[in-house]
Amino acid sequence: MSKKVLVLSIAVLFSAQAGLAMAANPDTGPGCGLGKLAWGEYKGQKEIAPQVLQATTNGTFGSQTFGISFGTSGCTNDGKVMSEHKTTMFASLNFEALSAEMAQGQGEHLASLATLMGVPAERHAAFFALTQERYTSLVQAGEASPIALVKSLNDAIAGHPVLAQASVR
Repeated sequence: MSKKVLVLSIAVLFSAQAGLAMAANPDTGPGCGLGKLAWGEYKGQKEIAPQVLQATTNGTFGSQTFGISFGTSGCTNDGKVMSEHKTTMFASLNFEALSAEMAQGQGEHLASLATLMGVPAERHAAFFALTQERYTSLVQAGEASPIALVKSLNDAIAGHPVLAQASVR
């Protein structure tokens, strides 16, 4: 289930930022995806017809979003989805579940958060223990918000002898 939560959070982030991305980037055509693979050899790539065919194919099958997300169908990515915001977005969407799992020191949402924060799987147990140990200061004390939680977690990881070395935020 943690992969579903992560993929859903990423999809929401993509949807929210689509307008900004379109405004900031010039129109260079449909780019990649199944449409680009199927219609890429069509002559006159900058003409309307091949671009509409590519975009329609991508939209019909959702292949461009999938391709960009997972680096398939001729799409490439650096593995990051607006890295400066992905952790806060995930924490915002899952704040209640994260709070409960931090108190328990385990859970799928907490594992997903650890992964988003760059904590390797072999260090998740240390991350879980840290969140449970510092639950009161991370969640209950002061400002209880996703932004404050992520900032507090980043600070806690930076000061932890094992997690500071392992994290690749």
